[in-house]
Amino acid sequence: MTESDSATKARRKLSHHHHMKIRWEEFFKSDDDTLAKDATLVEKGSLVGRVGIMLLSCGTGAWRVRDSMDTIARTLGITCSADIGLVSIEYTCFGVRNQSYSQTLSIPSTGVNMTKLNELEKFVRQFKKGRGHWTLGQIKSRLDEIDNFKTTYPTWISGLASGLACAGFIFLLGGGIPEVICAFFGAGFGNYVRSEMGRHKLTLVAKIAAGVAVACATYFVAFTILRLLFQINYDHAYGYIGSMLFVIPGFPFITSGLDMSKLDMRSGLERLTYAVLIIVIATMAGWAVAMILGLHPGSMPKLGLSSLVLTLLRFIASFCGVFGFSIMFNSKPSMATTAAISGAIANTLRLSLVDFDHVPAALAAFIGATVAGLLASIIRNKVGFPRIALTVPSIVIMVPGLYMYRAMFNFGMTNINIGAYWITEALMIVAALPLGLLTARILTDKKWRHVDW
Repeated sequence: MTESDSATKARRKLSHHHHMKIRWEEFFKSDDDTLAKDATLVEKGSLVGRVGIMLLSCGTGAWRVRDSMDTIARTLGITCSADIGLVSIEYTCFGVRNQSYSQTLSIPSTGVNMTKLNELEKFVRQFKKGRGHWTLGQIKSRLDEIDNFKTTYPTWISGLASGLACAGFIFLLGGGIPEVICAFFGAGFGNYVRSEMGRHKLTLVAKIAAGVAVACATYFVAFTILRLLFQINYDHAYGYIGSMLFVIPGFPFITSGLDMSKLDMRSGLERLTYAVLIIVIATMAGWAVAMILGLHPGSMPKLGLSSLVLTLLRFIASFCGVFGFSIMFNSKPSMATTAAISGAIANTLRLSLVDFDHVPAALAAFIGATVAGLLASIIRNKVGFPRIALTVPSIVIMVPGLYMYRAMFNFGMTNINIGAYWITEALMIVAALPLGLLTARILTDKKWRHVDW
């Protein structure tokens, strides 16, 4: 093969990729033994940008990304100004003698990886503590190591985690044993399909729609088998909504509210739009499959449990739900267990306030989210896990996915009044959740309390 043939082949290969991999090593001309604080402005700025884009790829909010970039920049003796979105960062670093260096970085898609986030936050803390006395070789080696944490679990584990999360979720929504079993299989297969499609780099719309469709169809098949074997009531079919709740975009929903509260409007609005896009795709796909299978939302059979037993089972179901979502977010088992305990306490409190004290759902959601945020702050100070890795899984279990689906279903059937009722209920709760976390953050985090620190 001639040299021109090789070049043509390489160009064709690259033409299939909208996002090309950044060759970070080409930014560094100094020797690997050079101390970071003695590096050139281009090298320092590239380190700041690489840490920022790695953090953004983990799903954390703009404030955390900017804070970490600022910490690295200060430690290196430079100043950084960054504009952060959902999948891109534009930033400029300023050095001595009026020097400046700008970069624009982007990632192909957003995702969530709490193990990687935890390691990056550790790196930033260690780098600050060491006052930048790291060599360029040490930094590149450590960042390369963290960058290889693409995903922690195989797709079948993600499927099982999704099944566990949605089984707990549907019980909390009033489902019984048949709903729990069918939702476990439906969500498990649905998220497995979605994860496999994601692994093959398929687009967001396709993998969300396919995952939800498979989840609903699997629930219906499992329900049909149970009905043939045990002659269960058809009302248990209404729990099919629980099988699709694994697609709830908890991270973009919560981080959008937190970012907007810090006036990071670009990031906040982009994350909110992304979350709404996922919900519209998922609910439309669920509605279409429900129409084909002849399903529709309805009231599941009453459980008839005493208050004490119901509260205990809700605690267990909340634990399972938060643990499952944490594993889906690629948290370590220890991190997932910690989040599950705090989430179970907060969510059981929320449900008890609604059922036993007749507190409005939105106010109860605010109280539950505040408690989750306060517990996360206490745990973070003791253990060091990222606060967001503990709060978001706890909050996802409180997101009113059932209300959102009912709203979209009724809109699809042109029952506008009923749809408007459900979407209003959902919006009140969705607004209350980040406000609760924001309240807890203001009370416990000095850096968050102030406009500048």
